[in-house]
Order: sequence, then C-alpha cells, then structure tokens
Amino acid sequence: MNLQPIDMLKKYFGYSSFRKGQEKIIQSILNNKDTFAIMPTGGGKSICYQIPALSMEGITIVISPLISLMKDQVDTLRENGVNASFINSSLSSREVNEVILGAVSGHCKILYVAPERLEQDYFKNTVKSLNISMVAVDEAHCVSQWGHDFRVSYKRIAPFIESLSKRPVVCAFTATATPKVKNDIIELLNLKNPECFTTGFDRENLFFSVIRNENKLDFILRYISKNKNNSGIIYAATRKEVDSIYEKLLRKGYSVGRYHAGLSDDERTKNQEAFVYDDIKIIIATNAFGMGIDKSNVRFVIHHNMPKNMESYYQEAGRAGRDGENSECILLFGGQDIHIQKFLIQQSIPSYERQRIELQKLNSMIEYCRTTSCLRKYILNYFGEEYKLENCSNCSNCINDSELVDITVEAQKILSCVYRMNQNYGITLISEVLKGSKNQRVLSFRFNTLSTYGIMSEYKIKDIVDLINALIAEQYLTLTETEYPVVKLTEKSYDVLKGTKKVMRKIIIVKEQSITEDKTLFEQLKELRKELAYSEKVPPYIIFSDAVLTEMCKYYPTNKEVMLNLKGIGEKKYEKYGDKFEALIKAYVAENNIVANSIPLTTHHEVSSKSKTHMVTFELYKSGLSVSKIAENRKLSPKTIQDHLLKCAEEGLGVDLDSFIPEEYSELIYEKIRTLGTAKLRPIKEALPEDVDYMAIKAAICKCQLNKNVS
Repeated sequence: MNLQPIDMLKKYFGYSSFRKGQEKIIQSILNNKDTFAIMPTGGGKSICYQIPALSMEGITIVISPLISLMKDQVDTLRENGVNASFINSSLSSREVNEVILGAVSGHCKILYVAPERLEQDYFKNTVKSLNISMVAVDEAHCVSQWGHDFRVSYKRIAPFIESLSKRPVVCAFTATATPKVKNDIIELLNLKNPECFTTGFDRENLFFSVIRNENKLDFILRYISKNKNNSGIIYAATRKEVDSIYEKLLRKGYSVGRYHAGLSDDERTKNQEAFVYDDIKIIIATNAFGMGIDKSNVRFVIHHNMPKNMESYYQEAGRAGRDGENSECILLFGGQDIHIQKFLIQQSIPSYERQRIELQKLNSMIEYCRTTSCLRKYILNYFGEEYKLENCSNCSNCINDSELVDITVEAQKILSCVYRMNQNYGITLISEVLKGSKNQRVLSFRFNTLSTYGIMSEYKIKDIVDLINALIAEQYLTLTETEYPVVKLTEKSYDVLKGTKKVMRKIIIVKEQSITEDKTLFEQLKELRKELAYSEKVPPYIIFSDAVLTEMCKYYPTNKEVMLNLKGIGEKKYEKYGDKFEALIKAYVAENNIVANSIPLTTHHEVSSKSKTHMVTFELYKSGLSVSKIAENRKLSPKTIQDHLLKCAEEGLGVDLDSFIPEEYSELIYEKIRTLGTAKLRPIKEALPEDVDYMAIKAAICKCQLNKNVS
C-alpha cells in the first residue's frame, strides 16, 4: 500500500494523531525488526500491529488466548473496512475451513488464532503455504511462569515460528510485566535483538480509590445510585459473593447481570453478551470475567475484594475507560480479604516455591491497600516505572473527597472487648458480645458477665462488624491465618486503649460521574447506536465509542466535513453511519435552537455554545419569568427548561426548588423517595396523587442530593 501509517490511521481508524509510543513501535515493525512493547490497557496496542499488517505484503497472524477479544477485534476491523478473520474453538470445522480458504486465496489480511491451534498438524501444514509477514503475540505475559496468567499453550509459539520456512517479523505486546517477566517473554518467544518499548503504565483517565473503612455493600449501593446510567463491572472473590451482590442489586431494581464458573455456559454467554450490547448496565463477576472484553464504555470497575496481586488488579481495573474518557477504579478493602486470598493461593497452587512467589505478590497488594501515599505512584513504581510527582491529583489519597469521623470511643470499646475475650474469637462472636446478644454461644461462654457485654447495644450487629473490619484494615487489629480467623490486638491497639492515640474513620463522598456536556443528546445518540448495533449484530461500542458520542455532544456535527474531523470517525464508518447521526443531531440542534460549531477547534476546546444554554435559561428565570414563558421565549419545550433549571440547581445557582414542590404533598413526596428509592421515577409518580408532576419529584430528589452533599 502507498499510504503512510498516519494516513492509514485516519482512513481506517478515524484518528489524526498517534498516541504515545505508537508511531515508534509501528516504525520498528515496518523496519522488519522484532519488537516488544509494554503498553497500558486501553493504550492502543492493537493499532501498533494492525497498521503494519496493512502496510506489509502477505498476511499477519495474531496469537491471542481470548475468544471474545478476537471476535471484537475482527468485528471492529471489518467495520473499518479491513479484511480480518479468526480461528478458535467457537467455530465449526466447516467455518474453520472457510477462514483458511480465505487466507490461502489472499482475501484475509489479519488472522487471529488461539495458541492451542498452533499444535494442530492441519493448521501448521496449511499456514506454511501462506506468505506470513508478521506474527503478533498479544497478552505476551502468558508465556512466563512468573507472570500472573501463565498459559502452557504459549510455550508452543516459539516452536511454531521456527517451523515456518521463512521467519516473519515477531512482535509481542502486554499491559502488565515486571522487569523479570519482560526478560522471560523475550527469551521464551525467542525474539531476535528486539527493539523494546515501554510507553508507560499510567492510565491518566482513571481515578484510583481504596476504600478501607466502610461497609462494602452500602458503599456499592450509594455509588450505583449516583451512577446508575453508567456501565460498570463489580468484581468479587467468590461465586457466593457474586450471587449475593447480584441478588441484592436486582431487588433494588438495578440493571445487572452476573458471571462466574458456577453458571451454565449458556447463562454466562447470555449475560456477557447482554453487558457487551448495553442491555444491562452492570455485571457482577469473579475474575473469570473480562479477559479480552474490549467494551470501551465501562465507566467504573469496583473490586468488592482485594485481588491476589497487582498485575491482576491493574488488568481488571484497566477495563474501565478504554475509550479514554474519565472513569473510576475502586477497591473495597477489608481485613478478611487477606485471609481469603491466602486461602485461595494455598488451595489452588500445589508448588511451595510458586506459593512463596504468589504470597510475595499478595504482600505488595496489601501494601497498596494500606498506603497513604499516591496510589498511582505505587502502581507505576511496582511495574518499574518512575513517577516523579508525589501528588497525582487523580486518586483517593491525593484528593480529599472524604470526611473524617472520630471513632476513638468505639475503637476503645471494641479493643477492650477483644482483650477481655482473651483474643481467642472471631469477628461475629465479638460483635455479639458488644451488642449484648443473648444467643446460646455467648451465654455458654459466660461472656454476658464481661464488663464489655452490651456496651454497644445501640448499634446494629452489621455496624459493629463494619467497625471491627475498619480497625483490622488500619492495623489496630489483626486476623490469624487459620481456617477460622481469630481477632488479635496489635502494637497500635495499646496506644488507643491508653487514650494517647485517636482513631479517625474516613467516609468517602460519592459523586456522580458525567462524561458529556449534553446528557440529553448523549442518551439519544446512544439509542441510535444501539439500534444500529442490533441491525449489524455487533456490540454498540464497535459502531462508535462513548468518546466519539461525547465529541458529537461537544461540536454538534451536521455535515461530513465536521464529522470526519472528530476523533474516532474514519471514512468507512462515516459511509455507513454518518448520515444517520447527522440527521439526529440536525433535528436536535433545530429543536433546541443551538448554534453549532462548524469545525471542532481542538480536543481541549473549552465549551460549545450548548454548554451555556442552561445559563441563558437561568438569566430569564432570575428576571422572574415562569417556565412556560421561558419556553415560549426560547422556543424550547417546558421539559427542556425544567431540566436546565435542575442543572443550575445542581451547580449551586439560586434556583428555588421548593416552588416546584406542592406544599400540601411535600412530606408525602419525600416519604415515597425514601421508601422507593430514586432508581426509577415511574414507581414514585404512580404512588402519588395525579396532580404531582415529574418536575416536583425531580426537584425533591435534587434537593435531597444537595442536602446530602452539604451535610
């Protein structure tokens, strides 16, 4: 092909510039040099081998262990006008033969295969007749026994390459590799004098949090109530925990699914596809889920339990924000997590040496959960990358989105009870003694005679358990590593008991995420994208990512010139979908009287004219005009004006929300909000008198949220 790499980037992928490191990696491959690259998840690894594949003669074979990722990559390439196929166990023999025939006849430019396929004589004999220009190894850390996801099948890659009559260029990619694993990859794949690139492990768009002092389920419910329209993953350590969280969220009316090895293949596939296709918003899963899920619009990843190592955590957390939009990675840490992970390591790994290595990695993970320094700095230092800033301004340790509550008195009561129970019992029994339970076990041990019996009777058992776990997380208490963990005092305990040290509990303030200037248009664009995705039988993000829809909300493209200037829209995508999105945006612009920008200025353009439209409404509101008069004046619907005023209220502007809430129904509205929750407005509306409109309900909810934030 005569096109330069930068021209291919724009033509096929819709971008005008490369991300950090991509161009150098591409040039290395085009110079016929073996290449090894460590790039963060979402950093654009695939483009680094896809563009050279389009430039080189012959076919490129991509080796990947991930069936779902293969399909996503191939669907995306085909949408972009590239001939690509895959071979894995999901295909029938007839389908495999059709793919191979296409490769032999030259109709396939990029072929994805699973590493297990490299052992099959039929496949090896067939590919020998192909002009293979490059072999790209994805998830290359799987070749190393010291990596976090070792696969025996990866040992077959080097012999396969050596068996070819002409050695192709070999490139390897991974998102997570310590220096030891990096050296292992180069040696085991037999890379010849490779050029090595590390573009950095940092994912600047991800906000990292470790939550140590809160009830995990309560936090999840609070978080999701603020972010119910966003797509997210909740990871839990065991199937039992996945089922428990799933059932509780389902009962609350949230759009959720689950995924773990205890479900049937059909149910797992159905739930995964529902999540990928945006039919459900949230998936609760064990770490069996997500490898290779290329869903780009995951806005948050919550770990209900601490993972076993930093590699696993960073890969799982990295499934958030693959489109480059701001996203959150939240780890909920409790003292029990340490016991669970040690138990899983000891049960699943027979080799003592391997156990020793995994326990070392677990210790690094525990340190991450307990550090008070910058979380981003800790992660990058772990992977051998120097991060010079002490404050990243984008993690929970560097930004104070919390309030401190003094729990010294409660801590003294708990520590004293542990001491009086001779440090021989678990969390549940200690909690029951503090509560003053009269159950048989408490009475049989005569714990009802202790001075600490019932001294926290005003608390619920659950709240006492939370406080004990908070003290364990902060190392005022510790758990033994026995089958039934026992709570013990630590050196830090005695300073608290003596009254020389205070114990403060950090309460995290949950905020609502927003990824776009214009939520109304964004939701309409998502609906159109979903309709097109169903007709094309591909996930919605393959049509356009959330990042592309966000660009549309900023610049309101109503013609081809502007549309092709947006990041992520190439010529092929525009030919297929451009006119449909233009038509929707034109109608929206006309209805809302928006003056759209002719060409986006830069990705950092401050605001579009629409982002200030609610302020125009606010100025008219301040002048004393009613909603209907403002709507008439601005040629907008009353509902749009109401939404503008709610947005102004959320931003702290002087909107009298009480004026929208009928005084005679005020208490009833707030009662229904408390009892029914705010996940859906219809149940609240149906539970109220007919003359209470949706604006009254929205205004009441808005007022509740504002009061909560102030308090």
